[in-house]
Amino acid sequence: MNAKTASQTSKAQNEPAFEASRQASNRGTQRERLPVLIFEKPSEMSHRVARRIANLIEERQAVGQELVLGLPTGSTPIGVYQELVRMHQEEGLDFSNVVTFNLDEYYPMDPESLQSYHRFMEENFFNHVNIPESQIHIPEGDIPREEVERHCIEYEHAIEKAGGIDLILLGIGRSGHVGFNEPGSSRQTRTRLIILDEITRKDAASDFFGEENVPQEAITMGVGTILDADEIILMATGEHKAPIVREAVEEEANRSVTASYLQDHPNASFYLDRAAAGELTRVKTPWLVRDIEWNEQLEKQAVIWLSKKLNKAIPRLESGDFYRNQMHGVVHRYDSIDDLTRKIFEDLRQRIVYSDNLIKNERVILFSPHPDDDVISMGGMLDKLVANGNDVTVAYMTNGSVAVFDSDVRRYLRFIEMCGPTMGLEGEAFEHFNAKRAEIESFLDQKSPGEVDIQEVQELKAYIRYGEAVAATEVMGLGPEHCRFLDMPFYKTGRVRKDPVTQADVDVVRNLLEEVEPTNVFVAGDLSDPHGTHRMCYQAIRDALGEYRDARAGSDGQPAANAAPLVWLYRGAWQEWEIDRADIFVPLSKADLGRKVEAIFKHESQKDRAMFPGAYDEREFWQRARDRNCDTADTLNGLGLPEFYAAEAFVTTHEMP
Repeated sequence: MNAKTASQTSKAQNEPAFEASRQASNRGTQRERLPVLIFEKPSEMSHRVARRIANLIEERQAVGQELVLGLPTGSTPIGVYQELVRMHQEEGLDFSNVVTFNLDEYYPMDPESLQSYHRFMEENFFNHVNIPESQIHIPEGDIPREEVERHCIEYEHAIEKAGGIDLILLGIGRSGHVGFNEPGSSRQTRTRLIILDEITRKDAASDFFGEENVPQEAITMGVGTILDADEIILMATGEHKAPIVREAVEEEANRSVTASYLQDHPNASFYLDRAAAGELTRVKTPWLVRDIEWNEQLEKQAVIWLSKKLNKAIPRLESGDFYRNQMHGVVHRYDSIDDLTRKIFEDLRQRIVYSDNLIKNERVILFSPHPDDDVISMGGMLDKLVANGNDVTVAYMTNGSVAVFDSDVRRYLRFIEMCGPTMGLEGEAFEHFNAKRAEIESFLDQKSPGEVDIQEVQELKAYIRYGEAVAATEVMGLGPEHCRFLDMPFYKTGRVRKDPVTQADVDVVRNLLEEVEPTNVFVAGDLSDPHGTHRMCYQAIRDALGEYRDARAGSDGQPAANAAPLVWLYRGAWQEWEIDRADIFVPLSKADLGRKVEAIFKHESQKDRAMFPGAYDEREFWQRARDRNCDTADTLNGLGLPEFYAAEAFVTTHEMP
């Protein structure tokens, strides 16, 4: 590679950091130790990063130089890769001058394995662009152990020979690691074999169909290797990343959070979606770091925060409480602090909606990403919707088959065998069943961890989830006729990693909307699902509702009065709505919560030991639901509002963000 000119290097180094600093100026970023850009949607972040890479590629091509990229795997960068692929296929972006070095690979790991980062990069990026194979570098996870050290040294030499990394993309683990540089890694480390942290292995468990199948080691670029790059962009999405992002950005650099070392780099930036930025001081409590332009939402956020901090009910807050917590501006907006606290208190009180005031005799679609999200997240509301005479359709968007253990398949096959004579399953039909069962049992006996199931097994696992879903709705007074199993195409890979959402998925949702013509739809809004299914289902529903609304517009182009159903966003499986963001709280009695838990229990394949419980919450789903609903009620009580046993929270909107 030709030597980079000083002007090009300066431009590559300074442009994103300058842009981030400019956008963040006067926004209370003094606690942030490096530039941070916040995007409303992950797609906006992906497009910005992809455009940055495309610009660098074109700049280098103009002067006959190569561009050296450091690339990560995982769900966060997929959007970047998809946008780069689109640019290549639709805009002719040429990647022939790009050299790549991937951050890491599990060890040991067959490059053809479903979990291999070699395979990940090929499927998501390399197979779709024209980077010469000789210019692609990924640590080798299938070499003999005695050759690993030499391979790591050679990887470092290859980076050096390429002229160093111009731009490296990073994600961040829940423990704060970058690459596989686990807590305790020093900033001088280079490419090496490392033992994986417990949290990292838990986070990877879903890809490997169980933590016990996750390799204990990996080969990773070192912190020093990463910090040698000219430019660093770390991307993070989702609420579950927010706490560690704040620590990496606002706390001093330390060995416990290796991402914090990026503070020492002259051209490192964090790119965050709104959810991942949620714990930053300028987002969560902006009045502590800047003079803000107060509005009703910020007032509510601040009053609730102060009430919880001081453990005082909202009506008991005094002006001195606000002055002592740097909230002078909001005090001066009102003649009396009582006017403010009364306003916020009454706003929250009116958001508590009892059964008699909930919707009645309307057409409702409840979209459930997995076959149990409906009862886990809004079982109490579902119970009340049915009691109020609404025409409820529960639409299960995916079959959830990958979350069923093989042992459950064996159990149901044994059940069919035992009850076959009772049900008249005899003769040729019984022989056919036994032959098919033997075929399935043989596959399961020889199946390796994480191997994609044969079609018959995938279907059996789907039917197990479907049967459980019907049983759960029966607790609420519904039946099979109220259940729709959409089996959306993006999910049907047989693997944890799914295909992108396409128009085919949107069409499935739109067809149901056109058939039912709902006045209200309920949609999962907890987008921190670590497997991405909730986020992808949300996208498909949002796009389908847009098409549905446009199709029902009048001849003048204006939407018909009933064109847009009211959207209720629910949470519960992965997090709960914050008190200041919720539009409606639905109180639950002890008996209400008991029926909800009973319905959750019907999902026997997910009980006790779920396949993918999520790495950052070891409770069973029924425990999460119970605790979150009780915590919501306790928080409302602490604010001075009526005391309930439990409560579910919802956000309502006519336009899904």
